[in-house]
Amino acid sequence: MFNRILVPFDGSVGGEQALIKAVELAKVTGAEIQVLTVYRHHSMLEASFSMVRASDPGNMDDAMRSHAREVAEHAKKLAKEHGAETVRAFVKTGQPARTIVRFANEHECDLIVLGARGMGSVEGYLLGSVSHKVTGLSRVPVLVV
Repeated sequence: MFNRILVPFDGSVGGEQALIKAVELAKVTGAEIQVLTVYRHHSMLEASFSMVRASDPGNMDDAMRSHAREVAEHAKKLAKEHGAETVRAFVKTGQPARTIVRFANEHECDLIVLGARGMGSVEGYLLGSVSHKVTGLSRVPVLVV
């Protein structure tokens, strides 16, 4: 039925629920779980409005990438704790919905399982949630948990 299930994961409660549901499906179908954490590029304009430590402002993209890796590794660990046999974690940068759909196509995923509400910003309320956009863009089935 399913060979490769993509779980976009942002660390939210909804993301965890979606991950657990994907693991349940994977146990029945023998599918591989692929976790994807997407972060957005941090522009210098946004940086000018950000609060940073004066002693170590660092590179915001590096900090976001590092955090995204931690989130992806947490998801991988959580999936294994719930019984997933094969789990791979990935981190990408870009616009979340388009990055998720592109990843699903490139990695030949045959199902996307994601939370209905994640850690989206005000932009999500104004422009529509990531889950809504993914369902509209995806060529493979999408299960919104």
